Amino acid sequence: MSEHRRQAVLQAARDLGYRPNAVARSLVEGRTHLVGALVADLHNPFYAEFLDGLQESLHGDGLRLLIGNSQWDPAFEDEAVEAFLELRVDGLVLLGIAPTSGTLVEATGYTPTVVVGERDIDLGGVDIVVDDDQLGARLAVDHLVELGHRRIAHIEGTGSSSGRFRCEGYLVAMRRHSLAPYIMVEEGDSSEDGGARAAHNLLTRSPAPTAIFAADDRVALGVLAAAAELGLRVPEDLSVVGYDTMRQAGPQPIPLTTVDQPRRAMGRSAATLLNDRIGDPRQASRLRQIAPQLVVRQSTGPVAR
Repeated sequence: MSEHRRQAVLQAARDLGYRPNAVARSLVEGRTHLVGALVADLHNPFYAEFLDGLQESLHGDGLRLLIGNSQWDPAFEDEAVEAFLELRVDGLVLLGIAPTSGTLVEATGYTPTVVVGERDIDLGGVDIVVDDDQLGARLAVDHLVELGHRRIAHIEGTGSSSGRFRCEGYLVAMRRHSLAPYIMVEEGDSSEDGGARAAHNLLTRSPAPTAIFAADDRVALGVLAAAAELGLRVPEDLSVVGYDTMRQAGPQPIPLTTVDQPRRAMGRSAATLLNDRIGDPRQASRLRQIAPQLVVRQSTGPVAR
């Protein structure tokens, strides 16, 4: 076809508002070039920034991203996955969701799948991308010990393997520094209100901790609120470390020291694993563990003497 004729056809398509029939094309090619991402909680900034990295990489590979929000509800999880499967997605990405329901387990059996943020997966052919949570916890404890703190408490996250691994990293680091007698673990619920309640329980003990390592930044913001309510100065009376480097953790009245979980890098890694699995669904499962870094801000300081 001549270039003149080609341009005439394209102009006619624009004039008529024509769009290629993706359904018909998928029948010919045997794939849709769509990826379904199921997110546990779209309100969590971690997932939003992860999706940025995921979409950037998928776009470069000619794949388009569909997003479903489960809101921590198994019924919504199954509904979103069913919709993805009806659209014949080429792959699935599960963010903060372990495939435990019958629908999800069945879907992973014939759809290339990558799980992000959950380690407790015993399914063949499912790849995993996680942060090195134990290393991140050790970085937090090491930083506080270097500042002279001994009574370092931890507010534990619930409902995920990440929370469990961060708590294990805290325990290992405390024992490595010979601080086992000072171990204090309080359960939280990964919210500011939960962090405030847990911090209040810790800070009204005798003796109270001089530093708190929170399972994530939302919990840490709750710790800051509880400290202010109790008349404690941060970091003069109490040092606080969070986890995840949420955007709102920086410009607070007291910018939060936190462990930076490289979300975009995790998104790009998930895209690479998914592309590989789409090309070869029968390869063995793989685990990609991304190393975090400590970001020191103004919520941590030397222990008061």
